[in-house]
Amino acid sequence: MNKVLETYRKSRFRQFLRKHQKYAPLLFFIGGFIFDSLTLRRIDRLYDLVVLCLHMTSLTVVLYLYNLADDGKWRNTFLERFQLYFPLAIQFFFGALSSAFVIYFSRSVSLSKTIFFFVILVGLLIANEFLKKRISNKYLQFSVYFFVSFTFFTFIIPVFVKMMNTGVFIFSGLVSLILTLLLLMTIYYRSPSTRAEVKLKKILSFIFGIYLMINTFYFFNLIPPVPLSLEEGMAAHHVEKNDQEYIVTYETDDWYVFWRDHRLKFISSPGEKVYIFTSIFAPTQIKKKVFHRWKWFDEKTDDWELIEDIGYKITGGRGDGYRGYTFKKNVKEGTWKVEVITEEELILGVIDFEIIFDESKQPKGLIQKIF
Repeated sequence: MNKVLETYRKSRFRQFLRKHQKYAPLLFFIGGFIFDSLTLRRIDRLYDLVVLCLHMTSLTVVLYLYNLADDGKWRNTFLERFQLYFPLAIQFFFGALSSAFVIYFSRSVSLSKTIFFFVILVGLLIANEFLKKRISNKYLQFSVYFFVSFTFFTFIIPVFVKMMNTGVFIFSGLVSLILTLLLLMTIYYRSPSTRAEVKLKKILSFIFGIYLMINTFYFFNLIPPVPLSLEEGMAAHHVEKNDQEYIVTYETDDWYVFWRDHRLKFISSPGEKVYIFTSIFAPTQIKKKVFHRWKWFDEKTDDWELIEDIGYKITGGRGDGYRGYTFKKNVKEGTWKVEVITEEELILGVIDFEIIFDESKQPKGLIQKIF
């Protein structure tokens, strides 16, 4: 063993890291992001579950090892040789988990009002690059750890219990809070250097503050209802179900609008039906009722008028999402939006479109597509 460790100590990899120590955190950050981008596909896939659980477990273990290293706990053990890499490992797992959450959140075709929480995740992902100089700050460590842990359990627990609702979200948050506090208190009482550096009340206030913030986001509908995501959403001229396929007729946009293929301006005529087609991803065996909330913008009141909520049940498991549609007849001309929501009124996405009544115009780029 000593021979192996001695060989490792003199290895080119170790020498490379020492020589380029300034850029090593960035490389580990990019490595974590690229790894997740290439390998993660869907949250209920066994591989994804194993990878995420390994990331979270490894982060917890390395955080424990790192915080006890200053007390000489690993002196004269094989772990002493690897202490240099503890901060890099922490940064790698922070980056890998943050990027995984960003990947899953960004699957939705519309972030709508949940964009604020998504921005926080992206901000955390980018900020991870600069954590190297401040990774020894235990307040920062445990604040970021708890935020990542909370997000992790809100993804994972619904997949395992095969259901999602407010109760499951609260339970996920409590699991994260309890495990974070157990880790913190274990380190605090086993590490004299941590007790000397950290004021327990202050770090607990940070953790409970983040807990309160995330729950506030949830109850104000600022967090997407993960692990559900809106894969497709569009206004269509016709939707027909043929066996296991949906044939959707819709207008296409100009070639340079590369981020979507459907058009937001909907050429119609009085009395024509307007369809909303959606495809919603849900993990296997999760059953949930969703609604299409139709709203029309009243220019006289300068406000949105709720027209109708039309709901249907979805069943998870299909890779491209559970398909469904609703429609309205005798709609008004003007600006519309359809919010795709859960029973708890958490927003999966918003489909915007403008209905135009003009007999001189024909629907533009009308195509049929099979979903």
